[in-house]
Amino acid sequence: MKVILLEDVKSLGKKDDIVEVKEGYARNFLFTKNLGVPADPKNMNDVKLRKAKEAKLAAQKLAEAKELAEKLEKATLTCRVKAGKDGKVFGSVSSKEIAEEMKKQNGIEIDKKKLIVTEPIKNLGTYKITAKLHPEVNAVVTVDVLAEE
Repeated sequence: MKVILLEDVKSLGKKDDIVEVKEGYARNFLFTKNLGVPADPKNMNDVKLRKAKEAKLAAQKLAEAKELAEKLEKATLTCRVKAGKDGKVFGSVSSKEIAEEMKKQNGIEIDKKKLIVTEPIKNLGTYKITAKLHPEVNAVVTVDVLAEE
């Protein structure tokens, strides 16, 4: 019997896979636990429509991420922090502060978790911060860290 899986089933297949199983297993286990449905034309069409919708949403998210990456790479960001005479920053500049400054200065909202600060920013200067916006899209944000006046 052919069954369309509604969820991942260990040792059987992933969601939306069409698998061949014994009738008793399908009726007594997969159908009762809502892990699968019979592979009839109606259900096949539903799966096809759902996959098309998911592909469209994924393409839309990718386009939005590319657009945001362009804005981020064009934007300039200046963080003013308290610093000592030798250029050492009191504390450090975190991804949270960078995200807040980006919103204030450029009006671009970005989640602080998407900013990848490899090592703490503890000195004045210019830094390149990577923003992972999508599995396929990264942007480089230039951050100038200057002393407060």
